[in-house]
Amino acid sequence: MSLPLSEINALSREEFVAVVGPVFEHSPWIAALTWKERPFASIEELHAQLCRTVRDSGQDPQLALLRAHPDLVGRATLTAESTREQTAAGLMNLTAEEVVLFQKYNTEYKDRFGFPFVICARLNKKATMLEAFPKRLDNDDATELATALTEIEKIAELRLRDLLA
Repeated sequence: MSLPLSEINALSREEFVAVVGPVFEHSPWIAALTWKERPFASIEELHAQLCRTVRDSGQDPQLALLRAHPDLVGRATLTAESTREQTAAGLMNLTAEEVVLFQKYNTEYKDRFGFPFVICARLNKKATMLEAFPKRLDNDDATELATALTEIEKIAELRLRDLLA
């Protein structure tokens, strides 16, 4: 579905949440809180306001948003968006060794930070993701929270651009 911004601006709160909510993985609360900021002059403004909602929400909702994301190469049932993104990044055609490495890194990362490793799969390939794990595992908690939220903003922007005509 692709809608012009004028139609997005005209949606009721419930419709807006139904349409824009999936931009952030299993977190429709972001769209619900952002709806009142309409009308949006551009896709960039809508994206910026959605991201502002996340940044202003505080650490607990931010952690909930991060925890709503699936592991890369995990066993969880993926949303349609996550399936497309992980497929495009080459994560559905891994060797057995690569699967083991992703699972090892996923476990180490979750044990270290308490949420899944999030990276914008559409802007990366499996090799760059595997290189990013050890680097990001060296981050302190505050740096990694900020890094993961920045990756979510990238994911949301691409999903939003897919949504809007």
